[in-house]
Amino acid sequence: MSFAARLPISLTIRQFHPATHRVSAFSRQLNPRPLHTMAPIPKMMKAVQIETTGGTEVLQHKDIPVPTPKDNELLIRNEFIGVNYIDTYFRTGLYPSPKPMILGREASGTIAALGAQVPGSLGFANGDRVVYMGPSAYAEYTACPAEKVMKIPQGITSSDACAAFLQGLTALTLVEETHKVQSGDWVLVLAATGGVGGWLCQILRAKGAKTIGTVGSEGKVDIAKQQGADVVVIDRPGQGDVLKTVKECTGGQGVAAVFDGVGKDTFERSLECVARKGTVASFGNASGAVEPFLISKLSAKNAKVARPTLFNYLFTREELEHYSAKLFKMMMDEKFSVRIHDTYPLADVARAHTDIESRKTMGKLLLKP
Repeated sequence: MSFAARLPISLTIRQFHPATHRVSAFSRQLNPRPLHTMAPIPKMMKAVQIETTGGTEVLQHKDIPVPTPKDNELLIRNEFIGVNYIDTYFRTGLYPSPKPMILGREASGTIAALGAQVPGSLGFANGDRVVYMGPSAYAEYTACPAEKVMKIPQGITSSDACAAFLQGLTALTLVEETHKVQSGDWVLVLAATGGVGGWLCQILRAKGAKTIGTVGSEGKVDIAKQQGADVVVIDRPGQGDVLKTVKECTGGQGVAAVFDGVGKDTFERSLECVARKGTVASFGNASGAVEPFLISKLSAKNAKVARPTLFNYLFTREELEHYSAKLFKMMMDEKFSVRIHDTYPLADVARAHTDIESRKTMGKLLLKP
């Protein structure tokens, strides 16, 4: 079937099997080299670009020149491209950015060319399967700093690596850095069947935590439980009381941490749900940005509020290697499920954005160039 054809909506779950492959550590010694290519690279490519902010109508699927990798960059032929809620923030203008802009923050594919000065000790070669987080991913080719690229281990497919990378690393750093979750902790995860929410539930189960997950409909309850939620609440008027459930599960103490990717509509309730000395991690704005609040409200419980971003946890190459290796190992050792909601042709990006903004999807949305 042509990639330009509309793909049917599908829900795909893959299970990983144990593998011995480990992501190796790398040094930073430079090995200057000229541009190396694998196969003929076209002069033009398809990409999704915006010139102004707005709704899905501003998404332009157009021909633009293939980028030439600069020093320390890799040219990657994208095979799968991740769709993330942050992409809609740049499209709508919630997050300002220079224009024109190629959207997208992550993809997987193969190395098509190496720019000069790529560190030889990173071990990259033409044809390597890789996954990365970086700008301009909504395209057939992307030039990305080599320091932001990771090889995909054997035993993990390119589609699963892309589906897992940004959201899995977000979830992993939330429970390791934003609030260090301990075995036995009660934790509240909002939107438990969403992209990050599903990863949080699986990782929290692996850590021995007890998870209360919220979902938006009855049809998502069983999926949230399969992902690792111990208790699931339908978070709709007249169908579930999140605060009441939290108090019942914790003996009135509240949860050690709330992982809230919803934002404006749930922030005040998240403060009510958190325990004394607990943490509210507000990491997304699906319902809008959290409004200003009096910091003195935190003193009632000595609670902490964090507004983390993934890239500040993966600022150095060492941090990226550490958490990538940990995520890949957990995916294989724990047999994590990678839930893919749908794979869309790149030309059908508007439908993908509409679907993710509907908050009715379950799992990762991918684009196929």
